Amino acid sequence: MGYRVVDAESVDPEPDRPCECRKLAGPAGLTAVALNRFRAEPGEQIPLAYHSHETQQEAFYVLSGTLAVETPDQTYAVAAGELFAVDPGSPQRAHNPASADEAVELLAVGAPPVDGDAVPHETTTADPDGTDA
Repeated sequence: MGYRVVDAESVDPEPDRPCECRKLAGPAGLTAVALNRFRAEPGEQIPLAYHSHETQQEAFYVLSGTLAVETPDQTYAVAAGELFAVDPGSPQRAHNPASADEAVELLAVGAPPVDGDAVPHETTTADPDGTDA
């Protein structure tokens, strides 16, 4: 049996990210899932680009604030306490709109925990502040 308690604040943020990203899976000893904690100020995006994953499912659980998730069809507003799930092959870009009043904090879970399966996509017609154009 194995148990670990990880203080997310003790994990250094990843460098060169568009917002604060703390990768928690490694410190927690998790090998079957990727787990990241994000904090994005108004106007910051979560991923490095509008993208999809070839094999990874993703789920974003919003801890505070409201997360905007841009997709080809619409931009979703995901409130605190809500979960947004993304299937492989589904393009998306999660961000905190510039018009937001506060930071958004969330946990992002990805399974399987793969590297290199992100596929960049062209942006959609959705407006970056979280409304459809």
